[in-house]
Amino acid sequence: MSSKRILLIDNEEGLCRMMEAVLGDSGYQVKSYTRSFEAVEEFKAGDYQLVISDIKMPGMDGLEVLQRIREKDQLVPVIMITAYATVETSIQALRRGAYDMLTKPFEPEELLYRVKNALSHNELAEENRELKKELAAQFSFDNIIGATSSLKSLLETVKKVAIRDTSVLITGESGTGKELIAQAIHHNSPRRDKRFMAINCGSLPESVLESELFGYKKGAFTGAASDRKGIIEAADGGTLFLDEIGNLPPNVQKTLLRFLQEQEFMRIGDTKPIKVDVRIVSATNADLMQEMADGNYREDFYYRLNVVNINLPPLRQRREDLPLLIAHFIKRQNKKFGTSVQGLDPDALQLLCAYDWPGNIRQLENVIEACMTMESTNLISLAILNQFISASPSSPNTSADSATTSANNSAAEAEYNTALGNFETKYLLNLLQSTGGNVEEAAQLAGMNIATIYRKLKKHNINKEDYC
Repeated sequence: MSSKRILLIDNEEGLCRMMEAVLGDSGYQVKSYTRSFEAVEEFKAGDYQLVISDIKMPGMDGLEVLQRIREKDQLVPVIMITAYATVETSIQALRRGAYDMLTKPFEPEELLYRVKNALSHNELAEENRELKKELAAQFSFDNIIGATSSLKSLLETVKKVAIRDTSVLITGESGTGKELIAQAIHHNSPRRDKRFMAINCGSLPESVLESELFGYKKGAFTGAASDRKGIIEAADGGTLFLDEIGNLPPNVQKTLLRFLQEQEFMRIGDTKPIKVDVRIVSATNADLMQEMADGNYREDFYYRLNVVNINLPPLRQRREDLPLLIAHFIKRQNKKFGTSVQGLDPDALQLLCAYDWPGNIRQLENVIEACMTMESTNLISLAILNQFISASPSSPNTSADSATTSANNSAAEAEYNTALGNFETKYLLNLLQSTGGNVEEAAQLAGMNIATIYRKLKKHNINKEDYC
């Protein structure tokens, strides 16, 4: 069952009860109100992970509810429900801090989809806020966990790129830490004292995306009651991070291309160009080369974005970093929830080494958190881990290719043993570093017999005296 708490506000009692039932059946904890004043009065920051509110309600309408919620909690995502999805209404809601708009009538599946997106976005936003605070405080790459040669080489490239004011395109699978790298570039650049602005190009409808990027002049459309700066103008002197750049519609690509070429743009409804000094860092997990080949993406725009490309490797290519990442996430969860999990048992470690991690670092962190939630001992067991990931089943082989399969299996086993050996080495080194070379304390942390620790130190030629 989900621990996510949702506040639901809608004066239509029937619709309110329907949504409450749909969300409750999906495992969410729902508190519903049919009177907006009562909901706002009882709302407290941190009580809920999501708020869903109708816009048209008697007394205090949804926009005022949104404003009052924002006064109490700047971070909780809010989904607004409306039967009249106009651009004007959408812009007003988004300007006041709404995350999404849901138009009546809607199917239960659409409600659940929007809720899941909002909650996922909130989790990622929270992670990014924490990472940003740490990076801003340290102005270093210390928060990027890993020791593989490929990651070290990549970070050296990032350090060089950071001080050179050029456009950067960060590519890689979902969950590899693209926004973290973008923030590292900003906080290690001459623009570090200016703003880091980020926008998800795939989360807003086209009309709203344009106004959010470029701003608008008073009277440009119904509801534009005054001039408004866009994100590009607000980022003047700093860095603008364009996430999910592969989702940009063609006409926005064209407008942004002019900005990249001239460093100027026009607000919607204006005829006077505005010149700004903004560095563009963008990111995508899409294959933009294929999108260009299919005619869905402008080549001139792509090459303007991709002056320098930084490709983040998936976690399956960074298996040696698993001990450091696991230790980091366990430490973070222990600190957050006051637990004392010390690590994983050997079988669980083997599975973690063998698993391909399609969701990358984000998935690893979520799995560690889920295991620590379920585990009742001080070591994460294979039985608990198997609830969240499992080894891929072997495919049946015919006699015709049994020799090839045997050779492949041998190669795979050798690769696995190498990865496991590297894993053990890094894990032991991390234990010794954290305990100052105290083997007894390291054994306690790892949940191993002290003789086992000494045997493994000898096996991997590790001298504990180097860490005393």
